Amino acid sequence: MEKHIPVLLVDDETAFRDALARRLDKRGIEVRQAGDGEEALELMSQYPAEVVIMDVRMPGMDGLTALKHIKANYPSTEVILLTGQACTDDGVAGMKLGAFDYLGKPVELERLIAHIDLARERLTRRREAEAEAEFRAQVSERMAAAERLAALGTLAAGVAHEINNPLAIISESRGWLETRLAKDAGLSPETRKAGELALSKIAAGVERAKQITHQLLGFARRTDWEVREVDLAGLANEVVDLVKKTAENSGAELISKVEPATHLWSDPHGLRQVLLNLATNGLQAVNSGGRVEITAGQSGDRMVIAVRDNGVGIPKENLKRIFEPFFTTKPPGQGTGLGLSVSQGIVDKLGGSIEVESKVGAGSTFRVILPKRPPVAPLSLEQGPWGGGEEAS
Repeated sequence: MEKHIPVLLVDDETAFRDALARRLDKRGIEVRQAGDGEEALELMSQYPAEVVIMDVRMPGMDGLTALKHIKANYPSTEVILLTGQACTDDGVAGMKLGAFDYLGKPVELERLIAHIDLARERLTRRREAEAEAEFRAQVSERMAAAERLAALGTLAAGVAHEINNPLAIISESRGWLETRLAKDAGLSPETRKAGELALSKIAAGVERAKQITHQLLGFARRTDWEVREVDLAGLANEVVDLVKKTAENSGAELISKVEPATHLWSDPHGLRQVLLNLATNGLQAVNSGGRVEITAGQSGDRMVIAVRDNGVGIPKENLKRIFEPFFTTKPPGQGTGLGLSVSQGIVDKLGGSIEVESKVGAGSTFRVILPKRPPVAPLSLEQGPWGGGEEAS
């Protein structure tokens, strides 16, 4: 049963107000009281009411003036005005200002209760309509995102395959040039050194392009799903070892605080990919001397794995976009914008979710929330964005 917020009753006649409040209380309607418009607004600032019953003619701030303030500051609140029998014009004026209705004094209790119920019913319908509109907007947004991802997967696969062909030619030609450079004894030391530098740049560029196409293919390929018991402490330590060089190069520290004997049933390969992406992102976000920690703990029937850094943080305007494919704020050549999108796809397949908290200048915390056992799924899943490489976004 819905628990209603107390009704606010506003009237300068104390005896009338107290008597009406007692009668309403006996009918199960809790009432707060105010003696004039100013007191009503003060109470509303502390305890906003859903329904206000208010006399029009009061000393100081009258009911119509108070009604204007209530509608300006609390537009969803419904106001029922009380008027003298000969003052129906006041009630009509109140309706024009947004009052729900008006009743003449002396008030008929049953009629007043019926009006309170109708006002609350209108509020309920309005909230349901707003919730439905919000739900429809979310569904529409998710459907549009799903369509974009489906199209992106097809495009990504095609682009990756097309890029791989010239990459193979470039790599083969680089090998031929390397051989000729080694055999040509007539080259000066300066020319040989310049040639070797150029070839190393070609090799680095080819490797970079291969990593990008590898991740692109991750959006469209078929990948095995392997669910087994995972030792989270061991997996976290493995991730620390895998990105140890990255941590050393950035002058930062990556540590695991996952307690031994912390286990869950999951796909170890996908989970490793997620932690690698998050740990790498964290190391790229911290300055020299910074710190990235991996922790894990149980919350009910779910496991929460957190990757926390004390880096630059994520601006509020970017938080809603960080999981979009190809969205990145990193300089060209330092990120594809696929790492977080890939990670979210993996976690979704495992029946979990990713949450993020961030403050600019203080750092970020990514929480991977997973069931202790993932939902039953076939051994191979199609259209699963499962990583494809260890490069973060």
